Amino acid sequence: MADTNAETTYQKVFKKAYDFTIADEIKELGLYPYFKPLQATDGTTVKIEGRDVIMAGSNNYLGLTNDPRTIKAAQDVITTYGTGCTGSRYLNGTLDLHLELEEKLAVFMKKESCVLFSTGYQTNEGSIQTIADRNDIIFSDRENHACIVVGTQVSNAKTVRFRHNDMEHLRTLLAKAEPGAGKIIVSDGVFSMSGTLAKVPELVALAKEYGAGLYLDDAHAVGVIGDGGRGSASVFGLMDDVDLISGTFSKSFASLGGFLVGDRTVIEYIRHKSPAHIFSASMPPANVATVLKSLEILQSEPWRLERLEEISNYMRANLRDLGFNVWSSQTPIIPVVVGEMMKCFQFWKDLFEEGVYVNAVVPPAVPQGQALVRTSYMATHTNEHLDKILDAFRTVGIKHGIIDKNGKSLIDLEV
Repeated sequence: MADTNAETTYQKVFKKAYDFTIADEIKELGLYPYFKPLQATDGTTVKIEGRDVIMAGSNNYLGLTNDPRTIKAAQDVITTYGTGCTGSRYLNGTLDLHLELEEKLAVFMKKESCVLFSTGYQTNEGSIQTIADRNDIIFSDRENHACIVVGTQVSNAKTVRFRHNDMEHLRTLLAKAEPGAGKIIVSDGVFSMSGTLAKVPELVALAKEYGAGLYLDDAHAVGVIGDGGRGSASVFGLMDDVDLISGTFSKSFASLGGFLVGDRTVIEYIRHKSPAHIFSASMPPANVATVLKSLEILQSEPWRLERLEEISNYMRANLRDLGFNVWSSQTPIIPVVVGEMMKCFQFWKDLFEEGVYVNAVVPPAVPQGQALVRTSYMATHTNEHLDKILDAFRTVGIKHGIIDKNGKSLIDLEV
């Protein structure tokens, strides 16, 4: 029977969309910081609205997206394989390039096996929902990335969330859990807003004590920190003690896609059971070739990791000296806390006018009253770039009453 109130039903289902007006309101004020189209880029600088600005908000940590070698690698394989795979890895979409990359990543990450996904988001969503079922419990850090959250939501497993990096809270939850249930602890290795590391040694110890698996999402860690760029567990020499490590290719590896490494039996299970893997078209050949070349460059040019660490320490120290609150960042991700949402948008706009592009992050991504601009750095930033960024922050910070001329913070926030 037809719905006699069809028009009313239609209006109800879309009402939330028509009620969403905040984006248009911010646009009318000229303060909208999102979906800015880049007209050109060489990595460290970009052209936006006809202006050249320094990019201080990219995850291009090693500076390889515009490297002539990665560009050539992508171009070279197109003549052999074409522009796409037109199918899933499960059926017609597996290339010898995919197998080569999986083998090389497994060796690099010192694990038995590797499986590729078409995006980093799919990697976590598809792996978590596959490995944890109705008889299992997932213990997830409250500040984990959205793809982990979605993975737990679509899983049939029970999910409990522990307070961010709070190991005592995690211990309490593990102790209360059903003894016979399968357990897996899931955490970002580097948290993408704060730039802080997970407490990997404590996570390893708790996983062993309670017989739980341990899964780290190292999207912002592999190719960024640790032994040879092997990520958060390698910082502590604990690669062998983490069961599953995921990563992405959209950051240090200058491409798009993701991967998961671990024991061969577990990886083969995920390869054959994950809907995100078997029902998605595989990574295009140019993307795979780019990652292969990036992995080669990462291993042959250790100066990139050294320079990235040098830059991170320099910017963190100098932003603090200017009076800014950068939380407890430990990586190339350095947040600068501004305060209220509208002030954050104004701060972002003024930085842009000063020739610096960063990312505005507002609630609910961060707590109320702690809106921030997220900065991130790459190995190819020059000292001149860095000092221009600092000069812009000083000018705009003083203008908005966040710092004073003597390097003192003028906002009082709990961190």
